[in-house]
Amino acid sequence: MENLLNTFLNGYGGYASYLWSEITHPSWHNYFYWLLLVSAFFFGLEILKPWRENQAMFRKDFWLDFFYMFFNFFLFSLVIYNAASDVVVNLFNNGIKSLFSFDLQASNPLRSFPLWAILLIGFVVRDFVQWWVHRLLHRVEWLWEFHKVHHSVEEMGFAAHLRYHWMETIVYRTIEYIPLALLGIGLYDFFIIHIFTLAIGHYNHSNFHIDGKITGGVVGFLAGFVMVMGLADITFVNESDLLIKTVTILGSTMTGYLILGPFMKRIFNSPEMHIWHHAYELPANRKYGINFGISLAIWDYLFGTAEIPHDGRDIRLGFPGVEKFPHSFSGQIVYGIKE
Repeated sequence: MENLLNTFLNGYGGYASYLWSEITHPSWHNYFYWLLLVSAFFFGLEILKPWRENQAMFRKDFWLDFFYMFFNFFLFSLVIYNAASDVVVNLFNNGIKSLFSFDLQASNPLRSFPLWAILLIGFVVRDFVQWWVHRLLHRVEWLWEFHKVHHSVEEMGFAAHLRYHWMETIVYRTIEYIPLALLGIGLYDFFIIHIFTLAIGHYNHSNFHIDGKITGGVVGFLAGFVMVMGLADITFVNESDLLIKTVTILGSTMTGYLILGPFMKRIFNSPEMHIWHHAYELPANRKYGINFGISLAIWDYLFGTAEIPHDGRDIRLGFPGVEKFPHSFSGQIVYGIKE
């Protein structure tokens, strides 16, 4: 018990130091500036090519959502979640060792996999778990009360991605931790996966529309860049000359554009699909919601929850009763507990 208490207390001090270092020491491994960079990128796209042209640049509740971005990923972690999660991690790992004499870190077969395979497996497993958790948030009445905070968005934009009740952090992280821990996904692996999913989440909620072939080309370009730079343990072209590297990137980009492009919006979530998840009026036979995908759309198509009735660009967002829902941050963070 004393060790758990020390872990809990160290979690506060350790994360406070980490947070200060994040803000004062910009780097490629710094989540604070990745959040700013990704947010600025999608805000720029919304300004240059808005899907809903009549929507104001600083839409309704823009600054509320902007604050949520930092509260949910920094302030909440500093105050509560980081210290608590350290305790949970230690309890879980110690429990596995005592019950099964199995060391998750030393015995996991994924440790011998190349980094690209670890990241791919971790991304798919995490997204699959999150898809089921998301359905749970809509199906279980007391969890839906917390999830209403996210669905109280009435004008969609990139920052709406991170407007959600702090209780969702506990629910998601508690459930997703076990399969990721069993797979041996480390903190650095999780960081890379998280930045990728952050970008997809911002895109899904943004006031921006783009053809699937373009996004396929972007994915192809990124894959080619990873290959020629020898990142993620992919090294078969990183020793080649500049011409071969250039051809590899161009070939990968065109492959993504031509082959992956037509299927992108059935593989990955998109603004056109996700806008219907936030629809005020759901189809009559879908009272618990549609399009639950976080990053991937494939789960909705596989399990029959995908539905795009028509172009949803201008549909009303929210839920019945959203008019009386708290509009202030202070009112929303206690909603579901106080009500």
